[in-house]
Amino acid sequence: MTSWRSRLLPPQPTLRLRLTLVYGAVFILAGLTLLTVTYLLFDQQLTQSFESRFTPEPGKKKNVMFVQANGVRLEGEAAVEWLRQQELELHDAAVTSLLTQGAIALVVVGGAAIGLGWVVAGRVLAPLHRVTDTARKIAAAPMAERGLHERIALSGPKDEVKQLADTFDTMVERLDHSFDGQRKFVANASHELRTPLTLNRALVELAMHRRTASPDVKQLGESLLEINARHERLISGLLLLARSEQEIADRSPVDLADVVTHVVGHTAADAAAAKVTVYEVAAQAPTTGDALLLERLVHNLVENGIKYNLDDGTGWVRVVSRTVAEGKVEVEVSNTGPSVPPYDVPLLFKPFHRHGTERVVTAQSAGLGLSIVRSVAAAHGGDVRARPREDGGLIVTASLPRR
Repeated sequence: MTSWRSRLLPPQPTLRLRLTLVYGAVFILAGLTLLTVTYLLFDQQLTQSFESRFTPEPGKKKNVMFVQANGVRLEGEAAVEWLRQQELELHDAAVTSLLTQGAIALVVVGGAAIGLGWVVAGRVLAPLHRVTDTARKIAAAPMAERGLHERIALSGPKDEVKQLADTFDTMVERLDHSFDGQRKFVANASHELRTPLTLNRALVELAMHRRTASPDVKQLGESLLEINARHERLISGLLLLARSEQEIADRSPVDLADVVTHVVGHTAADAAAAKVTVYEVAAQAPTTGDALLLERLVHNLVENGIKYNLDDGTGWVRVVSRTVAEGKVEVEVSNTGPSVPPYDVPLLFKPFHRHGTERVVTAQSAGLGLSIVRSVAAAHGGDVRARPREDGGLIVTASLPRR
């Protein structure tokens, strides 16, 4: 709806254009006022000057005039009337000349003022363009926290624009520290939680394998081990998610075809247990990055395709790696399975989101699979998109820069 309305609405003028128009309108209005005041003063002064020549002073007699005009001798009132006509024509010519030349000068100077206003407005708004460009870089970053290292660092006098830029830099710096602290907290907490989980597993296994352990104790131990394994998967997922949200500094050449082949072979046992057929179409797809993270990206996609599939033995998963145009390589994983509403697809990439009726307590996964896929792709300068299949299941495509 918003896009449809934006296409119908006319384009809005920029702030620079509006400032230029306001500056030009004020200048032209001031010029018109000045021209009007000049005309009124000029007309008044000219009229008074002409009238004073023909109005005698009190107590004095009017002088008699003799004027020779076109061979005709004029005297008295006739001469005065003739002079009045000549001065009236001179008055009209002077006023017309004043208005005409004043209007021409106003148009010329007004045009120059508008051009100067355009230049001045551009110079004044240049710092705001830097603020906009920096905000656009942050918004265009693969993930929000990736662009928070950007700063405006505006130099110059400490005016309103400088204060705005400094306030923006301070806000972005605090957000950067907040995101960095959050990542460190998740990583540290996950590391700290691994130790008690490992200790719990060891104690449960020790209790289960005692000779005096009853069947109830063994059954309870199996349930506790399953819960403990699920928590370990959650901790491992959080660690991997925290790692994938950091910059990939050390990159090495990786062919996604090799990754696909390795992952398909590694998940063959899980696919056989789930009675799901996996089809592999591995074409060359060279890229650069962290090989372990890229392997986890493909593994999570294939694992989800196997896990959320049909359970009647007719399910399948198709894994494709390929090179596409515009310097991109792709890994596409499609599968059969339950229907996914289109509005639910974006939610699948959110952490801890599970599709369908899968509960948190009994869930086999931690709900981080596709979140990790998105984070790994974003860390490598790529993206992930998904769409539902018409017959059920999903088609998930991860795009990465080509080497």
